[in-house]
Amino acid sequence: MKSERKQILWVDDEIDLLKSHILYLAQHGYDVTQVTNGPDALELIKTRTFDLVLIDEMMPVMNGLEVLRRLKELRPDLPAVMVTKSEAEELMDKAIGSRIDGYLTKPVNPSQILSVLKGILDLRQLSAGQFARRWAEASAELSSLIDSDLDAEGWLDLHTRLCSWELELDRWGDVELSGMLREVRLEADRRFSRWLEPHYPQWIASSPDERPPLSMDLVKRWLLPLLDEPGPVLFLVIDCLRLDQWISLEPLLAEDFEVQRDGYFSILPSATPYSRNAIFSGLTPAEIERLHPDLWSAGDEDEASSNRFERQFLADLLQRRGVKLKSELRYVKVIEVEEAGEFERRVKDYLHLPLTAMVYNFVDILLHTRQSVEVLKEMLPDEAAFRSVTRAWFQHSSLLRIMRAFGGAGGRVLVTSDHGSMRGRRGAKVIGDRQTSTSLRYKHGRNLKFDPKHGVRVKEPLKWGLPRRGVNTEYILAAEDYYFVYPTNYHKYLELYRDSFQHGGISLDEMALPVVTLRGK
Repeated sequence: MKSERKQILWVDDEIDLLKSHILYLAQHGYDVTQVTNGPDALELIKTRTFDLVLIDEMMPVMNGLEVLRRLKELRPDLPAVMVTKSEAEELMDKAIGSRIDGYLTKPVNPSQILSVLKGILDLRQLSAGQFARRWAEASAELSSLIDSDLDAEGWLDLHTRLCSWELELDRWGDVELSGMLREVRLEADRRFSRWLEPHYPQWIASSPDERPPLSMDLVKRWLLPLLDEPGPVLFLVIDCLRLDQWISLEPLLAEDFEVQRDGYFSILPSATPYSRNAIFSGLTPAEIERLHPDLWSAGDEDEASSNRFERQFLADLLQRRGVKLKSELRYVKVIEVEEAGEFERRVKDYLHLPLTAMVYNFVDILLHTRQSVEVLKEMLPDEAAFRSVTRAWFQHSSLLRIMRAFGGAGGRVLVTSDHGSMRGRRGAKVIGDRQTSTSLRYKHGRNLKFDPKHGVRVKEPLKWGLPRRGVNTEYILAAEDYYFVYPTNYHKYLELYRDSFQHGGISLDEMALPVVTLRGK
């Protein structure tokens, strides 16, 4: 039977004088490992598991604050209690700034130490139990919602709730509960794809006021009202950013901005050539095809070709809406880190302009690079890791500093994503001719054969707002977590793309997206 005794590391250069305290703690279920200096303590933390660390503030070689700082770099989740002779406010501020979990002032008696340990460790255990109970109640409620007759707004709200639970589970690291949540989300995506199939053509045939907001409605609904307000506007499209990733970024903006988050649906296929062109043009892909018949000739996989008109599309849309800017629209596409740095260095030049549109490709590039670089696969094995890495990037990025510059100048930032992504877990066989597209979550071609339970067939592209691409062309869209694989070398490609992040299909992660208005404080 696993011991329930708690493991404590006590770092104090006078540890020999604390034998009575250590014996007292041992009698109450705490095993204390004794160390006389900071460097030895940090080495132990690398190789052993502790529940809490007691740190003396005044020590030679390395003082307590430095030990605390390095400890949190190694183990951010490990609770630490500072023990000191000083009650100076400045010292307390530094300790709190280093994320101290508790504070004791010498001389301390054993019962005081025990009280602090129980307060911290028992609270964590209690909180974990309360979280499990909350999840049990929430999962039943979520399942009931999935089974109910949700409308478009209901699906957006459900997706937001699922994302919030995913972020909470990231904190607790409970594998069992995470697996349960994945099953709930999978069932939600299954129901969503069935619900969407009859509704989506109706959306395309409806006016913007009669349907839920789609990609081509975004500029009219959210950007144009901001242009009536004084100050610069940054219209920021972060390629492939999911709602769960955005929610993890929001706390980094709360100090500088008032944050208003809304939601909308990406058009189908939920992929850059379709969704981002629709955002900037205010048109469906079928409408774009009539205006630019050569747009799709290079194929969906060539973004440089299929998305080369974004600036022109946005300028034409503003003109159709009667928007007259005081100076010319600026459009910037950031693909390389150097390009972001260059924009940051020149950001003051843009703060005098009424509108700057920016496409930022970091997340999409990270997603696709992950597939070909083994070390990134190790770093990004799942959605939780993807959220963590995206947050770490954003926290130290030029993009965050650019956004703050606009907010500090009294401007607004409208942030959105053109589509999200889905981690493919199950392969689905598809048969097509040589002209069939190569994307994993959607395909277009002639005489496509696949199992209908794996997705949706679009026989009449125009009713779905899609380009015809010639006679008899049809589309298929993967649902849930399926990805399409050809029979040739089936098992090879099944394994190659398993657990890869893809987009273009029907799922809440790909289609239900944030659109966020940030106003500088």
